[in-house]
Amino acid sequence: MPEPSTTHLVLIPSYNTGPRLVKTVRAALAAWAPVWVVIDGSTDDSEAQLAAFAADQPDLRILRVSPNRGKGGAVLFGAQAAEKMGFTHILTMDSDGQHPATEIKRFMEASAAAPSALVLGVPQFGPEAPKSRVYGRKVSNFWANLETLWGGVKDSLFGLRVYPIKDLRAVMEWHPFARRFDFDPEVAVRLCWRRLPMKNLPCPVRYFTEEEGGVSQFRYVRDNVLLTGMHVRLMFGFLWRLPYLLLLRLGLIKKRR
Repeated sequence: MPEPSTTHLVLIPSYNTGPRLVKTVRAALAAWAPVWVVIDGSTDDSEAQLAAFAADQPDLRILRVSPNRGKGGAVLFGAQAAEKMGFTHILTMDSDGQHPATEIKRFMEASAAAPSALVLGVPQFGPEAPKSRVYGRKVSNFWANLETLWGGVKDSLFGLRVYPIKDLRAVMEWHPFARRFDFDPEVAVRLCWRRLPMKNLPCPVRYFTEEEGGVSQFRYVRDNVLLTGMHVRLMFGFLWRLPYLLLLRLGLIKKRR
């Protein structure tokens, strides 16, 4: 078992993940400790399965929120609790196993080497990845890059990341947005606006079929409407910050170290 860290923990938000949740958590614990799971108002039996598994796992903590808050809401809840316990960084990963736990240590090491940075995963898709997801994210990535003047966000939607907790709370707690599918792209843009360095690491991703227990909470119409509204909102923020972002892009304002 890995030696528990006192600064960095793995945070896994979960909503109705089914049997894949325990598999994901088991793999995460083999790579890192501690691991926290936020059960986000789940109504399936995944919480009970995880609780049974956790009985003899001292490095695993289960947090519960109800009703469902969305991914961003669950991550914020976990980040607030982690900071109270003295942690400074969280690595977020999806509960469905799409993000390989073998990458956790590499991401944590990158964060330890640059504590002020947002460490972003850049997905390397396999042939099983839905084409709508592969090509659709290009639209969100374009807008995120425009909103930051190409400030270093290589992928705006990939959820395997390491966040400095203090900065994550700062960009989330003053507004009610970035709580659901808009979480990943909005906080990446806003953290870039805060002058955090962006560290991008390529990372394989796997999409599981229903037969393999794959679960997706993505809803094409609902979530694309949410993303569209988010980018409209961020564009207003971009226009207001444009002179500052130009100075940042030209190097006349330095990113944080």
